Amino acid sequence: MDIGTLRGLGTLMVLIATLGVLLWAFSAKRKAAFDEAANLPFADDDRNDSRSSHP
Repeated sequence: MDIGTLRGLGTLMVLIATLGVLLWAFSAKRKAAFDEAANLPFADDDRNDSRSSHP
C-alpha cells in the first residue's frame, strides 16, 4: 500500500464523515431539538424581564 492509496482512503473517510454530519444536522427528526436549542439564549430574558418589572 503506497502513500497515494492511504491519502485516497483518508479522503474517502473524511467525505463519509462530512456526509454523515450533514445528514444528521439536516435531518427532519432533529428539527424540534435544534429549534429548542436555538431558543435557549432567550430563555433567561423572559425571567429577567419579569424580575425587573417587580422592584
